Amino acid sequence: MRICVYCASSNQADPRFREAAFRLGQILAGDDHEIVYGGGSAGSMGAVADGALSKGGAVIGILPRFMADLEWGHPGLTHLELVDDMRERKHRLLTDSDAVVALPGGCGTLEELFEAITLKRLGLYFNPIILLDTLGYWQPLDAFLHQVIAQHFMNPEHAKMWNRVAAPEDVLPAIRNAPKWDADARARAVVR
Repeated sequence: MRICVYCASSNQADPRFREAAFRLGQILAGDDHEIVYGGGSAGSMGAVADGALSKGGAVIGILPRFMADLEWGHPGLTHLELVDDMRERKHRLLTDSDAVVALPGGCGTLEELFEAITLKRLGLYFNPIILLDTLGYWQPLDAFLHQVIAQHFMNPEHAKMWNRVAAPEDVLPAIRNAPKWDADARARAVVR
C-alpha cells in the first residue's frame, strides 16, 4: 500500500510524538508499505521518514519549492517531489494513496486531515483515514466531530469516515478493518 502520513514539523512538542512517528515509519516499512508525506526533516515528519528509512522502506516527500529553498526538506528520501504550492502538495499527497494516517500536529496537519475527511464525505476519496491518538491528542477533535454530528451538520454514518487508534501498532489493523466507503457516499453527503 501507499500510505499518506500527515504529521508535524515541530521539534518543540513532547518527544513521545516523535517516538511514535518513528515507530510508525518502522512498522509501515517493515510491512513493505510505501510512505508519502510532506517531505520535511524536522519533528514528526523527520521521525516518520527516519523510521521507515531505518528499515529500508520507500519514502516519498512532497515539498513546496519555497520550503526546499529554506532547506526544510529531508535529504535522505527515496524520492523528493517539488511542487509549486501547498494546494498542489495536498493534492499530490492524497493522489494514489491507499490510506491516510494523521499524526498529532498543528494547523497544517488539521487542514490536510479536514480536506481528506471532506473529500471522503463527498465521495471523492474512499480510503481509510486513521488518527494516531498519541497521548490522547485526537480525543477532543473526535468528540467535537461527534458534536458536529449531534448538531446535524453531518450524518451519523459520517462518524465511520475515520478511526482513532492508540498506538502505531494499531494503524495497519485499523486500515485493514476500516468500513468500506463507496460511491454511495454522495447520497449520504447531504444532511438528513
